[in-house]
Amino acid sequence: MDRPAKKSKPKGGTSLVGDWRIIEMELWDREYMDMEVPAFIRIADDGSGEFQFGLVSGSLDGRFGERSGKLAVEFTWDGQDEMDPASGRGWAALESASLLRGRIYFHAGDDSAFLARRKPKARGPRR
Repeated sequence: MDRPAKKSKPKGGTSLVGDWRIIEMELWDREYMDMEVPAFIRIADDGSGEFQFGLVSGSLDGRFGERSGKLAVEFTWDGQDEMDPASGRGWAALESASLLRGRIYFHAGDDSAFLARRKPKARGPRR
């Protein structure tokens, strides 16, 4: 009996896991990107996650690996674009500890490169 592949965890080096602020996109300007919330992509340690830019949001289902020798995650996504169902695929790879570069593809539609910076971790209350 075939078993489904287990989701892989990121291996070695700096992790892709965390919250990333999308700072640049190939097809959309900052005004659109931040229309509802500051544009972001969030990657969990099991490869799942979420993103939003402009009126597009989605849930990720990803697998960790490498892309051109860099730690990366490849994912499919399912969500919405201006309240209409939307889906696609994408990838993101570490450029440095604080910089992520990737591309989001819409099924049968546009695709856009993006650049994201790691969001600082929230600090707990001071004592």
